[in-house]
Amino acid sequence: MKMMNNDDYVLTGKLIDNASTPKGTYQNPLMEGADPFILTHNGKYYLYATNADDGFRVFVSDDMATWEDKGYCLKKGDVKGEKWFWAPEIMEKDGRFYMVYVAEEHLAIAVADNPLGPFVQKEKKWLSEEKAIDGHFFVDDDGKIYIYYVRLQGGNLIYMSTMNEDLSGFDEKNEKLLFRADEEWELKDCEVVEGPFMLKRKGKYYLTYSANHTRCEDYAIGYAVSDSPFGPFVKYEGNPILHKTDLVNGTGHHSFTSSLDGQELICVYHRHCSKEQFQPRLVCIDRAGFETGENGEDILVIYGPTTTPQKSFGNH
Repeated sequence: MKMMNNDDYVLTGKLIDNASTPKGTYQNPLMEGADPFILTHNGKYYLYATNADDGFRVFVSDDMATWEDKGYCLKKGDVKGEKWFWAPEIMEKDGRFYMVYVAEEHLAIAVADNPLGPFVQKEKKWLSEEKAIDGHFFVDDDGKIYIYYVRLQGGNLIYMSTMNEDLSGFDEKNEKLLFRADEEWELKDCEVVEGPFMLKRKGKYYLTYSANHTRCEDYAIGYAVSDSPFGPFVKYEGNPILHKTDLVNGTGHHSFTSSLDGQELICVYHRHCSKEQFQPRLVCIDRAGFETGENGEDILVIYGPTTTPQKSFGNH
């Protein structure tokens, strides 16, 4: 997710004090940070985000209500990049953990043996020499791995391609432009679609994304549907599915995960600090799911943004 240049603002990833929240519940926001991603592993939730100027910090929880700061999982110097560490996402493969991240408006992949890190690169290199941000891994039912990402080409445009089997690179020669901002709700501030994340349900591919600049109060989440991971994708006519309210602005750059018991779909996203100020952006979580539309189609719904205590997600 592209941030405004503000040398006076320091990313800290500080936890929000929610000690007064009733037991068995959580309340948004959870912590400072942006572009969040949650990995579930061995009965724990691991949360990564844009939350440090010189790398990424990781937070761990049993129920998504109480979080523990475990410190840096990736640190500048261990990988390619000197600044603008954004949008980390993790995938586990063959017992190792692969992080696709952004630095200096380029994508790179770092590897660790543990979700806590340290994530490092043996060979410090970009995944693509051309500018790109917001990388997202998607593993299809046949095991094939795809990457969805954003090219900076006079605006933010969503592309995709296939990953090499060893995750060392992707097929740039055959990358495909999926779509750009072209609808009224997407063009409130800049030509931006970004933060892609894929869900698959009943053979349909739901490519979710955010639109507008992150500073914009109308930064929001929508999705498009296809019968193939390559598209073509048709944008849902009911977009956006998560957007501002009277209390909250700038809801976007999200990811999805399942509760540890596998019973619930969860969306993690960021929002503005207040109705008047967008920095520091704050990490939030809310339930999501699919509802049946008028024509029998499955419609993706995010039940938020919430600001009151919500039932937590236990380790069942």
